[in-house]
Amino acid sequence: MAAVLSFTGLSAQDIIKIGIIGLDTSHSTAFTELLNGDSDDPLVKEFEVVAAYPYGSTTIESSYERIPGYTETVKRYGVKITSSIKELLDMVDCVLLETNDGRLHLDQAAEVFESGKICYIDKPLGATLGQAMAICSLARKYNAPVFSSSALRFSPVNADIRAGRYGNVLGADCYSPHKVEPTHPDFGFYGIHGVETLFTVMGTGCEVVSRMPSPGKADVVTGRWKDGRIGTFRAIIDGPAIYGGTVFTEKGAVPAGGYEGYMVLLEQILNFFKTGKSPVPVEETLEIFAFMKASNMSVERGGEPVTLEEAFKEGRKEADKLVKKYR
Repeated sequence: MAAVLSFTGLSAQDIIKIGIIGLDTSHSTAFTELLNGDSDDPLVKEFEVVAAYPYGSTTIESSYERIPGYTETVKRYGVKITSSIKELLDMVDCVLLETNDGRLHLDQAAEVFESGKICYIDKPLGATLGQAMAICSLARKYNAPVFSSSALRFSPVNADIRAGRYGNVLGADCYSPHKVEPTHPDFGFYGIHGVETLFTVMGTGCEVVSRMPSPGKADVVTGRWKDGRIGTFRAIIDGPAIYGGTVFTEKGAVPAGGYEGYMVLLEQILNFFKTGKSPVPVEETLEIFAFMKASNMSVERGGEPVTLEEAFKEGRKEADKLVKKYR
């Protein structure tokens, strides 16, 4: 456990103390139950959630209405509720930034980065591409490792596809629910699950996207990668909440993995806390946000193709303005 010492100053016998920011999402209670429950997993037993700061969205009703109930849930697992992020940071070694409202992540992450504590940021990394880029800029400033991901990335089937078990990936069609949230650009709040699945199996290198919307029904985004491969994301608005897809490989078509619970993600987070090494390159996370940004630009232009290069330029303008306040 020597690698964690550079982040926490712990001895190998110490329990690694985790703090949660944001009790407005089911992820917070799920992680607490997994970590503070009766698991026999050796990795899980090295950690404990000891503190939580409950806020949290104040404007998204589906989020803030959960806070009282989720607060009581984590308290039953011995978690202390703090009145500020600063109070929490003084009690913990690492942080799960779980706030459901991506618009708050930049300010919250900046406070964590400045403290020197290692931090996992739950999806979405930021509400916009610009915010996500600003968070990554601040992480570089404070030399803070950054990791953000949907649990769908670590579905065993998706991991096998990514590792090349089925040969080269020739293309993919992926899907997930899309819950429209007016405070966030399309897909960032929830549809990101399916976009992350697409990038997990396809990898980076998307250069241009176009989007066809059917309001209230579904949206389909088509991306062309630099090597000529085609990948699509279907955002399901009206229909069952299903996750998955079809991946076309040189060995045939393979069903993409769906939701496999939170443990597959938690294992990655805990190893990240121990090593400081993100299992997902920052560049890939930002390309996911550029894909979503370009898709929104496309629909504003009547389905016209938009390059990720143009999306990144727009995102950089916003990011540059945002990071100035932290200098």
